[in-house]
Order: sequence, then C-alpha cells, then structure tokens
Amino acid sequence: MVAVNRVYIAQLAGLPVFGPDGEPIGKARDVVISLRIDRQPPRVLGMVVELVTRRRIFVPMLRLTSIEPNAVTLATGSVNLRPFHQRVNEVMVIGELLDAKIQLADGSTAIVVDAAMELTRTRDWRVVKVAARQRTGRFGFKGPTQVFRWEDVGGLSVNEIAGQPQGAQQLVAVFEGMRAADVAHALHELPPKRRHEVADALDDERLADVIEELSEEDQKDILSHLDEERAADILEAMNPDDAADLLGELSEGTKDRLLELMEPEESEPVRRLLEYSFDTAGGLMTPEPIILTPDATIAEALARVRNPDLTPALASMVFVCRSPSATPTGRYLGCVHIQRLLREPPSDLVAGVLDTSLVRLPPSASLSDVTRYFATYNLVCAPVTDEDEHLLGAVTVDDVLDHLLPDNWRETGLSHA
Repeated sequence: MVAVNRVYIAQLAGLPVFGPDGEPIGKARDVVISLRIDRQPPRVLGMVVELVTRRRIFVPMLRLTSIEPNAVTLATGSVNLRPFHQRVNEVMVIGELLDAKIQLADGSTAIVVDAAMELTRTRDWRVVKVAARQRTGRFGFKGPTQVFRWEDVGGLSVNEIAGQPQGAQQLVAVFEGMRAADVAHALHELPPKRRHEVADALDDERLADVIEELSEEDQKDILSHLDEERAADILEAMNPDDAADLLGELSEGTKDRLLELMEPEESEPVRRLLEYSFDTAGGLMTPEPIILTPDATIAEALARVRNPDLTPALASMVFVCRSPSATPTGRYLGCVHIQRLLREPPSDLVAGVLDTSLVRLPPSASLSDVTRYFATYNLVCAPVTDEDEHLLGAVTVDDVLDHLLPDNWRETGLSHA
C-alpha cells in the first residue's frame, strides 16, 4: 500500500529505493509522465531508478509498494534491468519539466519549481498540481511559490517544453550534493537542448568536474555549445590531464584557439601533456601531484594529503624533490606512502622516510607497461621522471582504467550481478 496519496516529485530525487525485503536497489532519479493533447492531468508512467551500478532503469508505478518521505519500496525484488530509454510524448519531470515557463489564467508567466502527483481512485498516478513562481518586476521569477491545478496552466505540451528556452536553476538545485559522476550520468540522459541549458547554469568549477566524468562525445558536445571564452575557462578549471585529453580530440584549429585563450600558467602544463601520446605514461600523468621539498615535515605532508579536492589515488603518495617544486621539478629524491606518513612522528622530516627504491616510469612507457607496473608493485599512484631525474608528474590507477575500459563505459555503467 502506498504510504502517501500526494507526492511532490522534485523531493523524490536521490531517495533510496529498497526491495521488498529491505535490500537496497538504488536511488530515485526522476519520474516519467505521458503528456496529453488537452490540459487534463497527465498519467504518471513510472520512476527512473539509478541502480548501485549507476545504470538507470524504468520501474512502472504499479511495481511500487510505497512512496514515503525518506524512501521508496518496490513490490518485488525482480526488476527489468534494461537501460531506460525515453519514448516520444514522454517527459521526465525533474529533467525537463522543472524551470519550464507556464502561462497562468490571468495571462501572466511563471516557472515550474515542482509538480505534485496524486493517486486516483483507479489506482493511477496523475500529475495534478504545479508549483511555480511568478515574475516579479525586472528581477525575474523571484516571487513566492504558488500551487496551481494542472488544467489551469498552459505551456506544458511536449512541443512547448521542447521548443521553449528554459533556465535550469531548479534542476541545478536538484543536482546539489550529487557526485560529479552522477550529475554527468544524469546529463547524458537528458535531451541535448536541456543538457546545454544545465551546462549554462552550472558554475565553471562544477561544470569542469562534471565534464571530466562525461563520455568523449558528450564532452565535445558541451564544449562546442559554449562560447570559446567560457570553454577556455572550463578547461582552466579542469585537471590538466583531463583538459589535455579533451583538447587532443578537437581539431587543430579549435585546440590552438582554446589554448591561446587560456591563461599562460594554466595552459603551459596542458601543452606539455599534449606533447605525449595519450596511451603513454606522459599522456596519462597529471602534472600536479603532491610535491614537497626534503625539509618538509611529516605534519606538512599529512596536511597536504588531507586536501578534499585530491582523489584518493593522488593522496596516497607524496613526492620529494629539490626545488623547484612545480613540474618539471628539481632532482627527484623519492616518495613517501601515506601509510608510512601515518606511522611516523609529525615533527620528523619527510627526507628521513623516503622510499628511494621504487622504480620510476619514463614518460614514454606504454599503457601496457604502466598497467604491469601497478600490478607488480600494488600501487595506485606512480612517479614519472625524465632522463635527468626531474619529476614530470604522476600516473594514477583511475586514469589507467579509463583508458583500458571500452570507449562507452561511462554510458553503459556496470554489469549487474
């Protein structure tokens, strides 16, 4: 039995979905409705659920046992695992309906901030209410939220939603708190028009994080949508190795223009990476690992690895070099694993606990060589040095996996066991 009879759909985003025995299935991501030609409330077809493997599937409403403020429960643990594909005349409420402009009975305009579905006597779910904000003067849609009956508003046909330009503030708010990889997966599922609107609404840092998690085709699609000035800003905000990978897929003319628009201190490491083939240690590495001078203390090293912006792989090891400490560095002296840092007194110097025996990778090392290196030494991060013992960067295991997996791995998700 369904726990509530009216549900505001935007509040479902991210709710855990459980099977009948309480086993976790995934998270609610959207609700799919079938729009009508007239203004009568549309029927709710089902829910888009993102499995723990990140694959998005469709679950019909009849398969839901309960919808509660903190969870959704399925009637059976057996679900169709085919990836969700949107059909003609279907609309995703969170992905496409939020931020849509509607016309009210008095002729004024408002934007949708949520929609409410209710369970009817025939056990069908219908979207019966629209929560919206009206325009207030010259300052946009900043008025109080009001709730209107679906049949009392206009502008919500499939063609009207697809054709009108939309903001994306409400959808971006739904994405708040989601991992960049999950936002990227959500963007991939959206129609191109809506994907571009969301890209326009995200700030540069957030969009850069999301683009790093997109497939190559989606990356190029969004970058080509942006004007070149903003595209250069996004590339500056990306990790240099990811920016180099993306630029390497563009035409020479586009790549050169974007590099010229980037700030010199941001473009220089990217240019260096572009000198290497994408499937070598030089092409895989990041030029911004944690680098310390030998007079740094264990406490300083631990402070650096605590940086929340670092990936776990990059935070697993610090590299000690003579000045300068920016790549290419002075002479490379050795590395210290994070486990060793945790065992030593904070006041000791990193120079006293160096691992000087670890083999370094040359920038010309092939992808297969790098893969064998990680398997041999059970590492997730490795130094890359030139012939003169200068540290050029570090390769992390996530970048290796990215190049070993099929090109479309971000789109297909993981296989479900």
